[in-house]
Amino acid sequence: MSHRILETADIPGYLRERGHWDGSGAVAVHEVSDGNLNRVFIATGAGWSLAVKQALPWVRVAGPSWPLSPARADAEARAYRAVAAVAPETIPVVHGYDPGDYVLVMEDMSDLRVLRTVLNAGGGYGGASDAIGLFVARLSFATSDFGMSSAERKALLAESVNPELCKITEDVVLSEPYLEHEHNHRHPDLADLAAAYRADPALRTEIADLRHLFMSGAQALLHGDLHTGSIMVGSRAGAEVVRVFDPEFSYVGPIGFDLGLYWGNLVAAEFRARYLGAVGDHAGQLARSWDAFETEFRRLWPQRADTFFDDAYLDRFLRRVWADSLGFAGAELIRRIIGYAHLTDLDTLPDATAARHALLVGRELVLRRTELGTPAEVRIVLDDLAPSVIAATRP
Repeated sequence: MSHRILETADIPGYLRERGHWDGSGAVAVHEVSDGNLNRVFIATGAGWSLAVKQALPWVRVAGPSWPLSPARADAEARAYRAVAAVAPETIPVVHGYDPGDYVLVMEDMSDLRVLRTVLNAGGGYGGASDAIGLFVARLSFATSDFGMSSAERKALLAESVNPELCKITEDVVLSEPYLEHEHNHRHPDLADLAAAYRADPALRTEIADLRHLFMSGAQALLHGDLHTGSIMVGSRAGAEVVRVFDPEFSYVGPIGFDLGLYWGNLVAAEFRARYLGAVGDHAGQLARSWDAFETEFRRLWPQRADTFFDDAYLDRFLRRVWADSLGFAGAELIRRIIGYAHLTDLDTLPDATAARHALLVGRELVLRRTELGTPAEVRIVLDDLAPSVIAATRP
């Protein structure tokens, strides 16, 4: 072990040592870790509070039996720096990064709620989808060949390599769900579809294409794990707040991956709502986030570093990003239902009815990603594969 592992009692001293606290007054610390990989503490003093996040040299929920490089914290810190330069309002304030102990000291977001939790409880998005579109557009433009010189891009590629976490994505999202693998699990009622997907040559070929794009399509710096569980929402002083966090899977890859993961989660939320007979337009958020992304990307286009790329090429490029996003959205749906890490949106329902419909949509999005040209066409797929209220079809 090359760095110290912080415990609750260590946090006040650590904050003082790093210059985040002057030592005056009492400090209360409690651990709030709820993710798979890292430990997070909240330190509160008189009139201030901070979040302290440390990357362990293993997967937190598994312990030392599953080693994992803590250098993922370097990737997270780099991503925050990149976003802070172009869209600081979309991420938590980072007060400091300690590369020696792999610790980020950040804004305390305890007053906000995870978007997935809000949606599962029947709440709405507010402006979250607009913020996500803006976040992806600004980060991807600024770190692409359009927003950087060739030399800057080569430096970004060199420093943003994140092999361990990329391998996790390649396996868990874009490989294992289509194999007999010990990581996979599913509702028993979905065994038929899981087997069919493993034996589906058309689906496996398209997933292989998406996997290769993920591995080789170095378009821009990504968040790398952008879903409704990595977004916090709420209000402060009467103003809406949206914060994107946990970009430890960040690396340079295809822009559509970030949008696609978010969209896959939107579809899952849509089918949860349909199952429960709830009022909501989760699928409409797909169009909203795409509109925000496209509008902002086009606004930034005149600032491109290499003016050889003309407006006609921009249209072509955005069509490709749209199609890639749909494909990754489908892959995200499939892996969240028959793969390793599932969604509470679907797993907390009494049966697999909604999950079955979402799984069918996932396959369609992967296979038809280049022919579904608009959000309206995507909605038709959803409506064709599921009734307006799934609950009405339950026995």
